[in-house]
Amino acid sequence: MDRVIRLGMLGCGTVGGGVATILAREADDITARTGAKLELTRVAVRDLDRDRGLGLPSEAFTTDPEEVVAADDVDIVVEVMGGRDPAGSLIRRALELGKPVVTANKELVAHEGPELFAAARAAGVDLAYEAAVAGAIPIIKPMKESLAGDRVERVVGILNGTTNYILTRMTEEGADYEAVLADAQALGYAEADPTADVGGHDAAAKAAILASLAFDTAVHADDVFTQGIESVNATDIRVADRLGYVIKLVGIASEADDRVAVRVHPAFLPKTHPLASVRGSFNAVYVEAWATGELMFYGRGAGAMPTGAAVVGDVIDVARNLLQTVRGPTESQHRAKSIRPIEELSTQYYLLLDVEDAAGVLARVATAFGEHDVSIAQVWQEGGGDSAQLVLITHRAREADLRATVESVTAIDSVRSVASVLRVEAEVFDS
Repeated sequence: MDRVIRLGMLGCGTVGGGVATILAREADDITARTGAKLELTRVAVRDLDRDRGLGLPSEAFTTDPEEVVAADDVDIVVEVMGGRDPAGSLIRRALELGKPVVTANKELVAHEGPELFAAARAAGVDLAYEAAVAGAIPIIKPMKESLAGDRVERVVGILNGTTNYILTRMTEEGADYEAVLADAQALGYAEADPTADVGGHDAAAKAAILASLAFDTAVHADDVFTQGIESVNATDIRVADRLGYVIKLVGIASEADDRVAVRVHPAFLPKTHPLASVRGSFNAVYVEAWATGELMFYGRGAGAMPTGAAVVGDVIDVARNLLQTVRGPTESQHRAKSIRPIEELSTQYYLLLDVEDAAGVLARVATAFGEHDVSIAQVWQEGGGDSAQLVLITHRAREADLRATVESVTAIDSVRSVASVLRVEAEVFDS
């Protein structure tokens, strides 16, 4: 008779429903691949009266997640409730009880990952989190296992489907940001409060996780420079296209001067780069490694079934380890590098200035740039009459110098506003 490994799930929303559906539909194949039957025995939910159509007996559901964690008939805890609290304390309790955990919680792993990994090591059990980054795209295991014999140099990712959908529509249709955001909310791509997505915070959490794996060092979400897409406008999109770029919200993690730099922001990407062709709500992660060269992982970054599949994949791995009384590869922070602040990084920049259409404006702007050692590569004027727009592209410059330049330019009387400042990433993402 096949051995049964019993699962307790914390949360049964979008992702939890996908997990339960996959476990039921693919039960025979999962049993064959695992060497044991995976049985969902307990589920913590908020509402006991809601019919979830999962075919589980009513006694399997409870509103007490601690009951699920502590239950004798739960061998693996699956956390899909999200948020840092109480998810974090529940995962810690499960680990203390010697129960392996599978989680899809990017926020928790990004903020408290090193502490949770240490707790898992102390307990001698697995903590798996493939679904925490880029949904169905297999990226955690490749970074942790397949590339263990290589040296990762840079990771660049489109890590949020909502923002990629919005920017794709703005680029291809000339649509307005607010209108596309409303459509994304109506289609379920964006939450009623879209701040985590459009503000870049969701992508920053994922970038922190990838940077930790890539560079064997502890990177928290708070270490990531984060800028969202709220200020990207139609002129920015048009200028990018004219110069051979597209605008994407990217997460970039790199190692330089024996330190790790991690940032999330909208950027001009060359149309020739593989990430430039990632459209709609899809995600992609582009990895550059010393021996392997360039790799790209592409697919659905969210959704019930894609993310649910990643969770179930982790559950199968963890269950196999349980059967063999072993645990999988662990995370390492053996290099323990410090974080390089954004002010020290260098790249090119695009600036859009709303100015008075008067003689001498460009000269005063150019003087401000020169005073801070920021060299202008291209400049042109759009519009006319009482007002105009100056478009400037710089040569490579330090972030700190660019910021000082923007402050000086803003103080010029004939400059009404600095409407946009975006980074222009070269074909190779140098830091």
